[in-house]
Amino acid sequence: MTTTAILVAAGRGTRAGGDIPKQWQRLGDRSVADHAITTFADHPDVAHVVLVVHPDDAESDHWNDFEGLVVVHGGATRSESVQNGLNAAPDGTKSVLIHDAARPHIRQGVIDDVLSALKTHPAAAPALAVTDTLWRGDGGKVDGTVPRDDLYRAQTPQGFHLDALLDAYAKHPEATDDVTIARLAGLDVAIVNGDEDNMKITGPDDHARAARILGTQMDVRLGNGYDVHRFGDGDHVWLCGVKVPHTRSLQGHSDADVGMHAVTDAIYGALGQGDIGQHFPPSDPQWKGADSRIFLEHAVALARSQGFEISNIDCTLVCEYPKIGPHQSVMKDKMAEIMGLDPSRISVKATTSERLGFTGRSEGIASLATAALIKQ
Repeated sequence: MTTTAILVAAGRGTRAGGDIPKQWQRLGDRSVADHAITTFADHPDVAHVVLVVHPDDAESDHWNDFEGLVVVHGGATRSESVQNGLNAAPDGTKSVLIHDAARPHIRQGVIDDVLSALKTHPAAAPALAVTDTLWRGDGGKVDGTVPRDDLYRAQTPQGFHLDALLDAYAKHPEATDDVTIARLAGLDVAIVNGDEDNMKITGPDDHARAARILGTQMDVRLGNGYDVHRFGDGDHVWLCGVKVPHTRSLQGHSDADVGMHAVTDAIYGALGQGDIGQHFPPSDPQWKGADSRIFLEHAVALARSQGFEISNIDCTLVCEYPKIGPHQSVMKDKMAEIMGLDPSRISVKATTSERLGFTGRSEGIASLATAALIKQ
């Protein structure tokens, strides 16, 4: 069943405060809505994502340019915005997931449950059973209690068979949410388990809570790398992707870029994926004299394929010669280019070993590196 996710982001969100609508305010390193868009775009069973925005926001840069993302204008009401999104669903769509863009912490497991329920029901939605005692108030005083049996707090995404929902909207074009529209049209709506973290940002305090949840959801990894190469005959060395003139060259099966090797191993280490030798065995002749950027690009791509972004890299070169200072800035820029990072996230520095050990005797160069990876 081909599924399209429709994220409704056309509201103005004035109750949340701030200079811009709540869905476009920053939460971590991106907007509130962008967190939700990413989750749906990454879900293997969601074929398309439609983003419904206010006309004033259509030319903004509040969301990442995901491949295939369809952006349409919303209407004067939420129901109109949803219908615009439904009409923009790509051909072949059989089911839709309608989600509030102001719910940034939707988990893929909740999406799975809704899609599973749609196999046997025309509509399904996540909800949380009410567990607190409910009071009825009168004049600021408790006037009685309300039975909480069979009461639920509704969440999104609310899923529907597309044809059934279009028919329901044709009969009942306005309501507070899509489940209400579906029920007015006589559709059965299955309830699946919701998630306490799947909160909707409404008021000013909600953004702070969303930030706290984001902090608990972050997966932070650290990895260390260490590499050594000896000197041999030659007139240059490769260090952090830069060809540095020298009276000798570093020896190795590849181009012996000791700095890039240490950084590559740090990334592999953070992922629990071994080292360069496991991915590019030195016994394999195809890697003889290879450019070390091949190894680093592979490590970076592996990290991103697992949902991680590289937060920062710290690389230290240990040698008496050549002097690193004159080349430090170029090395930062080259490493940043290879990894697709801003140079401010790269540190390349050098130290001597006070003429002690093999580096102090200028027999070779050592490098240590640390990589920080983050998945949100």
